[in-house]
Amino acid sequence: MRLGPFDTSDIEVRSSRGGGGVRRAGGIGCGTLVIAAIGALVFGIDPMQTIGVIDSVQQQAAPAAAGGGGGDMSEAEVCNSSAYATEACAALASLNATWETTFQRDNIPFVRPVLDLYRGGQVTTEGCGSASSAVGPFYCPADKGIYIDTSFYDQLAQMAGTGGDFARLYVIAHEYGHHIQNITGLAAQVRAAQQRNPSQSNRLQVAMELQADCYAGMWAGKNRERIERGDLEEGLAAASAIGDDTLMRGAGQRINPENFTHGTSRQRMAALRLGLESNDDTVCNVFFE
Repeated sequence: MRLGPFDTSDIEVRSSRGGGGVRRAGGIGCGTLVIAAIGALVFGIDPMQTIGVIDSVQQQAAPAAAGGGGGDMSEAEVCNSSAYATEACAALASLNATWETTFQRDNIPFVRPVLDLYRGGQVTTEGCGSASSAVGPFYCPADKGIYIDTSFYDQLAQMAGTGGDFARLYVIAHEYGHHIQNITGLAAQVRAAQQRNPSQSNRLQVAMELQADCYAGMWAGKNRERIERGDLEEGLAAASAIGDDTLMRGAGQRINPENFTHGTSRQRMAALRLGLESNDDTVCNVFFE
C-alpha cells in the first residue's frame, strides 16, 4: 500500500524501547477494558490465557518509568528508527486523516491516539500497567495508546505466509479500530453489557474484534487509490492466520467456540472484506445487530 510521505507534526508517536523510559501521564486508572489485538496464542498462550494476561495488566499498578529509554525520543527519531517504524508512522498519519474526516462529517469531536513502538521485552503503558511482548499488539483505552511490538511483524509474516506490508498495516488499522470504539463510547457500553450479562461476554468480545477488522478494511477502502496489487490477499491471509479456530488448531487444542475472543478465520476475513468493499464505517455496526 502506497502511504506516501507524512508530517510527524500530525502524529503522536513514541518508543518505550521494550519497557524503559515511557513518558507517563500520571493519575490514569487501570480499570478500563484493554483489548488484545491478535493471536498471542500462536506464541504459546491460549485464548483464555491471553485474556487473563490482559486482565492482570489492567489490575496491576503501573510502576514508575525507568529513565534513559526511548521515551525522550522525538517523533521524527522514532519514525526513522527502523523500516517498520517508518511504515507504522505513515499508517498512523493516514489513519488520523481518514478518521478525522469521518468524524468531522458527522460533527463529532475527534481525539487522536498515541502510537507506542517497541521491540521485545516488556512495555509499561501510561494507563494500563505493564505487559510482555507475548501479549501481542494491543490498545489501552485509559491512555488512548496503540502499543505494537514490531517483532510481532516478523512472527506475523511466518504465520500468514507473507511478508507483505498490508498484513502489517492491517494490524495497526485494527488497533486503531479499537481506538474508535473507545472514543465513541462503544467500548464502555460493551463492557457494561458484559458485566450485566456475563453469558454474552464472549459474543460481545468477538463482535468488538470483528468490528475492528471491519474498520481496518474501511480505512483501506477509503484510500483505495493507494492500494497495490496483492494487498487484499495479504490482508486476508493475515486475518485467516489469526482466527481463533486456526490458532487453536495450530496449538493442538480442541476448537471451542465458547473460548473464542476474536472470531474464526472465516469471520475475520469476511469482516475485513466487508469494510474494504463498502468504504463506509456504518456497515461495521452489523456485528452488534
